[in-house]
Amino acid sequence: MRKAMVLFACLFAGTVWASEQHGEEHAATPQGVHGVANEDQDAEGEDVAGYILHHVADSNEYEFEVPLSRNHIPIHLPRILIPFHEGACTPVADAHGGGHGEVYPGLGAGCLDLSITKHTVMMWLAALLLIGALLIWSNRDKTKLVPRGAGANLFEMLVLFVRDELAIKNIGKEEGPRYVPYLLTAFFFILFMNLLGLFPWMATATGNIAVTCGLALCTFFVTQAAGIRAAGVGGYLKHLTGGVAPWLWPIMIPVEFLGLFTKPFALTIRLFANMLAGHIVIFFLLGLIFMLRNPAVALVSVPFAFGIYLLELFVAFVQAYVFTMLSALFIGMSVAMGHHDDHHHEGGESHDHGKAHHLG
Repeated sequence: MRKAMVLFACLFAGTVWASEQHGEEHAATPQGVHGVANEDQDAEGEDVAGYILHHVADSNEYEFEVPLSRNHIPIHLPRILIPFHEGACTPVADAHGGGHGEVYPGLGAGCLDLSITKHTVMMWLAALLLIGALLIWSNRDKTKLVPRGAGANLFEMLVLFVRDELAIKNIGKEEGPRYVPYLLTAFFFILFMNLLGLFPWMATATGNIAVTCGLALCTFFVTQAAGIRAAGVGGYLKHLTGGVAPWLWPIMIPVEFLGLFTKPFALTIRLFANMLAGHIVIFFLLGLIFMLRNPAVALVSVPFAFGIYLLELFVAFVQAYVFTMLSALFIGMSVAMGHHDDHHHEGGESHDHGKAHHLG
C-alpha cells in the first residue's frame, strides 16, 4: 500500500511539473499563434481519446500497426448483409461523423447485419485455442493415470478445480457433473478471450457487451433448462409464485419473472465493464504523454501502465472464474427447485403416515 501511494505521488508530481512546463511554453507563445497552438492541443487531446475508443471498439477492419511508425495495414473483413425488403441495406451518410463515411441500417430498418468483425475473429481464435488445448493437453491415454508435462498438469488442475470447487459444490454431487462440460467450456473460452486482448495486434472480445450478453444468455438458457428438468414444468411455474397466497400472485409473479433476467444482466455488465475498464486505463496512462506533450511523464506513466498490464493478467483469470462460479451458482439454485419439492413432498407423506398411525 505504501509503495502504491509513493508511485501515485510520483505520478501526480510528474503531471504537475509537466503542466507547469507546458504553461511556461504556452506563456512564451506569441499572441499571433496562440489560437493555432490551442487548436493543435485540442486536436491532439481528441486524437488520444479517439485512439482509445478506436482500439477498444469493434470494427469491420483488422489493423496491424507498425511499431514506431504511423503506417497501418488494414484488412477489410467480409460484410454480410441480409435485407428483409428491397433497399433495406443501402448505406447512408454517417450523421455522427460529420457527414463523412457511411453506415448501414440496423435490424429495425429491416437489415440483418451478420458481418465478420474484429471481435468475431477473436472469438474464433479463442475457440481454436480451446480445441487445441483440449487435443494437446487432455489425457487420452487411459493407461497413464498421471499426465506428463507442465501444460498437461496445469490443464488438469484447472479442470479439476472447475469440477470439484465450482460445479459439485454449487450444484451438488448428483447433478453437478452433468453441467461440468458447459462450465469448462465457458471458463476456458472466456479465459482465452481475456488473454488474447493482452497480446499485440489482438483485441479483447469480452470488452464487447454483445459478446458478454451472448455468453450470459447461454447461462440463462442452461439455468432455465436445469430448473425445468429438476422440478418439471409445473414445479418451475409454481416457483414463479414465490409460495405466497393466490391473492398475492399478481404482485409476486412479475417480480419473480423480472428476477429471472437480473442474473444474466449481472453477468453481462460485470464481465464487460471489468475487461473494458482495464484496457482504457492502460491507454489513458500512456496517452498522458501525448496529452501533456512532455516526454518526462513517461518516467511515471509507463511503469504505471505496466503495473496495470500485469494486473490485467490476474483479472483475466479472475473474471473467467467469477463468470463460471456465478453460472454454477445460478444453475444450482434452479436445480434446487426439484429437491425442494421432493423434500416438501416427502415431508407431507411422512406427516400423513404419522397421522394415520396415530388414528390407528
